[in-house]
Amino acid sequence: MTIRFLPAFALCALLAACADGARELRQPVEPIGDFKMGHGIVVAPNIVKGPASRDASDEEWIEAVDAAIEERFRRYQGDAFYHLGISVEGYVLAQPGIPLVFSPKSVLIVNVTVFEDATGRKLNEEAKQLTALEAPSAETIVGSGVTQSKAEQMENLSKNIALVIESWMRKEMRAQGWFGGPEAGRPVTPAAPADAPEAPAEQGSDPAAAAVFAPTDEPEVTAPGG
Repeated sequence: MTIRFLPAFALCALLAACADGARELRQPVEPIGDFKMGHGIVVAPNIVKGPASRDASDEEWIEAVDAAIEERFRRYQGDAFYHLGISVEGYVLAQPGIPLVFSPKSVLIVNVTVFEDATGRKLNEEAKQLTALEAPSAETIVGSGVTQSKAEQMENLSKNIALVIESWMRKEMRAQGWFGGPEAGRPVTPAAPADAPEAPAEQGSDPAAAAVFAPTDEPEVTAPGG
């Protein structure tokens, strides 16, 4: 991302979903198809600091985003390995402003590429640019620069971008069949053996009424979306 991209920070802030990655981690884990993370590589070769932002080094961002990626994606234990390549492109870490009058928002922008281990191919030929904002809360309503330290802002944004990445991956799974499709990675209920003996009819009952019925299938569970 070059310096001329900086005016787009405001547009990104308007369009990005206010994901709450930390809170969502408490929800039950739903498979992402057959996804299992192999390598999660985070780099920051061309990072740009947005206007009115606190300073943060490349190394600080790499450490924060890498921790969030590991925390979120190591939970998934599918049958196939995939690798995530993540480049931190730009950020704004809100500075202390005047509460309720000027409350700058924090933003994190990354580029993401997913690789299939078995074939070595990219699932997305062009890197996908994704944006996360700070999650709305009692603390951020007056500006996270007032209520949070730089480290807290970076941790929260990193957890949020990890959730945004997952939501995008799930969207592609449903639309493009990534990770084997939505049904991959889910347990399969074994069918009853074809030669299973019939249950004996109760004494005195009508034999025709003693048919054995297979249990109904459980309703399909739809994975949380993007």
